Amino acid sequence: MNWPLKPLGNFLSESRIISTNPSVERRIRVRLNAEGVEKRPVVVERKGVTRYFLRHSGQFIYGKQNLHKGAFGVIPKELDGFESSSDLPAFDVSEDMRPKWIEYFFKQGNCYKTLVAIAKGAATKRIQPKALFDVHIPSPPVHIQDELISQMDACCSEQAKMLKELARQETLLAKLKQAILHEAIRGELTADWRRENPDVEPASQLLERIRREKQRLVAEKKIRKEKPLPPIAPEEIPFEIPEGWAWCRMLSISENIHYGLTASADFSKQNIRLLRITDIQDGRVNWDSVPGCQCSPKKKENYSLRKGDILIARTGGTVGKSFLVEDLDCEAVFASYLVRLIPIYNSISFYLKQYLGSPPYWNQLKNATIGAQPNVSGTKLKKLVVPIPPLAEQAIIVERVESLMDSCRQLEAEIGHSHAQAENLLQAVLKEAFAPKTV
Repeated sequence: MNWPLKPLGNFLSESRIISTNPSVERRIRVRLNAEGVEKRPVVVERKGVTRYFLRHSGQFIYGKQNLHKGAFGVIPKELDGFESSSDLPAFDVSEDMRPKWIEYFFKQGNCYKTLVAIAKGAATKRIQPKALFDVHIPSPPVHIQDELISQMDACCSEQAKMLKELARQETLLAKLKQAILHEAIRGELTADWRRENPDVEPASQLLERIRREKQRLVAEKKIRKEKPLPPIAPEEIPFEIPEGWAWCRMLSISENIHYGLTASADFSKQNIRLLRITDIQDGRVNWDSVPGCQCSPKKKENYSLRKGDILIARTGGTVGKSFLVEDLDCEAVFASYLVRLIPIYNSISFYLKQYLGSPPYWNQLKNATIGAQPNVSGTKLKKLVVPIPPLAEQAIIVERVESLMDSCRQLEAEIGHSHAQAENLLQAVLKEAFAPKTV
């Protein structure tokens, strides 16, 4: 016969020992995605509002609202005597069931995700202990449980080592990307090219052409005349640039830098798309999923995206991140939490996009963000100082950076593959452990 399936209620009894001296210093929480139990950071609490219960090492604990999201685990020794509310019930486990056997049972095949089916409630769904007790679990003898738990522990330890190493590699790769961009906008990537091409047009002539082009557009009333920008002070210059390069402010090489359209997303209207911060993921946009919006002809004229535009998130967790509009096969405007930078010449857009990912840009942005929630204004962006290479050198910089970034993307893909292997290894061991066995 196979190992018997028995309800968890046969092995669990809820512990409800009230803490007579509750303390914010001794709270525990259960992390999502089956990442276990840990000490909760200290937060301000209203005294006497919530009842707390003592918890002990070896107890099985879970979150009523988030069990199906992986909020469960076994309380470790270092958290013995800590506390939680009734929303995190804890259970003593009988002698014929190991707490870690239950924990691994819910981890295998991400079994915990199926428990959403037993969550009950109107506004907020919870999984009550009574419902959990009805879940059936394979119940081999405890000595078999111990043997299999030992194997699964060894696999988890191996996985943890792999994930730690992969995290280290991800950190190094992120630093490598920043180093590439830093060297690019300092002219270090193209030092050999400059030696071989000493007679290229200097950046000062490019900036002069841009200045004249802006004057023409102002005279033809195609763009608005801006207030004069302050001269760049010596203390604003973060590093020395090669001969033939020049420093300028962002607005001096742009037609305009302005906020987006305030409008409601409408998924039933697809004639004009409304690009939002959330639509930009990993530097890409899936235009098929971008909602539409109502847009008057005047607003459409003011906010329509064009190839070569650069969008910058001006608030939230992605503040400062940029997106270059390259492939645009639909009519689209951009939302108000984005700032658009319109370079005078499309030919400089690619170099500017690389600058907007470099350490000097992020260092300037730290000084430009304001408020409790990170936020950067269009006015601050207009005053950012930018190192400008000759136009011919910009093309070489873009080409070399892209080649190096392609190599980085290959490394990222390999790291992602290794992550999947580590997860698959553990799941294979868990699947084998909980597969039906003939006794």
